[in-house]
Amino acid sequence: MKNVNELRDNLSETFEGLRTGTVDVKAAKELANLAGKMINSAKVQLEYHAMRKEKKQKITFLHSTDK
Repeated sequence: MKNVNELRDNLSETFEGLRTGTVDVKAAKELANLAGKMINSAKVQLEYHAMRKEKKQKITFLHSTDK
């Protein structure tokens, strides 16, 4: 997964798979857990830049264009 948009798309596909019964609940829980860890990692990076009072920071994972 290269960016937050791809993560969101993947989570949407997983949600749809849960609705249709094509995705196992345990697998979906693990994916959601990993997604949360990826997001928290980006949040820590943002907080680090804020504590250092760095104005210009680019986090590639978050810096993506919306479709």
